[in-house]
Amino acid sequence: MGPLAVGGHLVLFVSSAKLVEAPPMANKTIPDKFLPVLTQKKALAHLGTVMGDGSPQVTPVWFFYNDGKFVVNTARGRVKDRNMSTNAKVALSIVDPDNPYSHISVRGKVVRETEEGADANIDALAKKYLGQDKYPFRQPGEVRVMYEIEPLSVHAMG
Repeated sequence: MGPLAVGGHLVLFVSSAKLVEAPPMANKTIPDKFLPVLTQKKALAHLGTVMGDGSPQVTPVWFFYNDGKFVVNTARGRVKDRNMSTNAKVALSIVDPDNPYSHISVRGKVVRETEEGADANIDALAKKYLGQDKYPFRQPGEVRVMYEIEPLSVHAMG
């Protein structure tokens, strides 16, 4: 069969009975072998956010991974705070500190933003990453905020 003009529009017919498969659904699951990197090691996440002009912004951050979601913490007014408050689209890139060729990339969205519990959270992150009970870099008048990120697409390598 060939093309057919209908109402001034060109319509193409495919004579093959071959079905074209849709692209695979995005994987939202963290592979089990990467869970120790996310929950037991001191891996940094490079958090990508979107600036108001659409350009990317990337910052290394501490994080927790709990119940299938990532939790990051920042201070109100910082660039990543402003970006995540106005655009929920984010990306995370995390490299295994013991194997630079093993990494996980996550595209996701912010599903929760809260100041409640954020001071305790940054102290817990300081314990994980620095071995200190209190976050030592707090500034006077600083207001902490937590962002919970749900993975929408996960790619792991290594």
